[in-house]
Amino acid sequence: MSCTRRAFVKRSFGSCGAWALAGSVPAFVARTAMAAGPARRDDTILIVVQLGGGNDGLNTVVPYEDDRYARGRPTLRLRAGDVLKLDGHLGLHPQATAFKRLLDDGLLGIVQGVGYANPNRNHGGGMRVWQTAHLRPAEIETGWLGRTVDLITPPGSARVPAAFVGQIGLPVGLHAQRAMTPVLHRLGDCTLQPLGPDRAAERQLLRELAQTSRRGDTAPWLEFLRQTTAAALETSDRVAAAAESPAATTDYPAFGLAQRLKTIAQLIRAELGIRIFYTELGGPDPGGFDNHSNQADNHGVLLHELAESLAALARDLKRDKLLDRVLLMTFSEFGRTLSENGRRGTDHGAAAPLFVVGGRVRAGLVGPHPSLDDLDGGAPRFHTDFRRVYATVLDEWLGFDSRDVLGERFDRVAMLGG
Repeated sequence: MSCTRRAFVKRSFGSCGAWALAGSVPAFVARTAMAAGPARRDDTILIVVQLGGGNDGLNTVVPYEDDRYARGRPTLRLRAGDVLKLDGHLGLHPQATAFKRLLDDGLLGIVQGVGYANPNRNHGGGMRVWQTAHLRPAEIETGWLGRTVDLITPPGSARVPAAFVGQIGLPVGLHAQRAMTPVLHRLGDCTLQPLGPDRAAERQLLRELAQTSRRGDTAPWLEFLRQTTAAALETSDRVAAAAESPAATTDYPAFGLAQRLKTIAQLIRAELGIRIFYTELGGPDPGGFDNHSNQADNHGVLLHELAESLAALARDLKRDKLLDRVLLMTFSEFGRTLSENGRRGTDHGAAAPLFVVGGRVRAGLVGPHPSLDDLDGGAPRFHTDFRRVYATVLDEWLGFDSRDVLGERFDRVAMLGG
């Protein structure tokens, strides 16, 4: 071998040993490895997809027969012959054909008119409201999912019940008081990486370290290092096996969101005990859905990526009989105005639809389309408080008392099936 065990341990971990297992064992792998107890294969899993920029709900779920819609959008209007019809009044954007397939397969629900009173129409402020589940978000530092993670994570535990997979910073929605949520850019962040050219030798030395019997005179930090290394090797091997298994060969489109969802599917297969995944489409503030000008082409491209990516994930998980355990939900910080502006775009609005995907959703339209006779600052007015959606996810899907996260009781939304 190119180095002795002692030299390798010193080079890899330093004299203080176990702190984050620097270099060869990434912190995410170390923390996941130290999680108490095996993953339960019947635990439900939540995936949240953030649509940054304010998705235009009216050209996503289109009221194509409404004269007020037609009058307000002389250039952006989608006509009856353009849309994917849901009924005699509403249709999906023509670029969202994969959503129509999911709907026909009973795997897609569309919750309409979601928002809150007096909406914050600033990107950062609006996003913070949705992410904290608090109408005065400056009064709170934690996100609704971060508080959920704190409920899952006992004090002093090294469990990793949530992960963010994306290229932007950790969203406020995952900010917690105690728990740490890793930010993953690619699947390689979840596996052991070599420090030098001789990967096989390094892994062998790690295995020897992990198998070293504890002696009475062993320093506590060295025993901690031994146990964590053993568990980290197992975690890394499970992630690698999940990525290479025949069940993981479903084709995903080359879209960035699709590839992030593929990583999430591989982590679900690895059974690491992660119950909450978060990813995004649209990028950093203000976000790609902020279409103040030339909206038609850009919005269609984004909806196509969203629909195809979610359909690929559903197809992948369904084939492996995992989709009944998974609920995916989308959200955006606000919708857009009914009337287009002078630049063939739309401005910041209020309510919008959100999508839920999974094997146990109530497929189809949930709730009425907002009336275009009763607008909120020129935009569709909400009728379903977004915290009702969160309460449904917490109470009915994840199995937690939503009052512990949201601070009060909200009526549930009929968006989940049997």
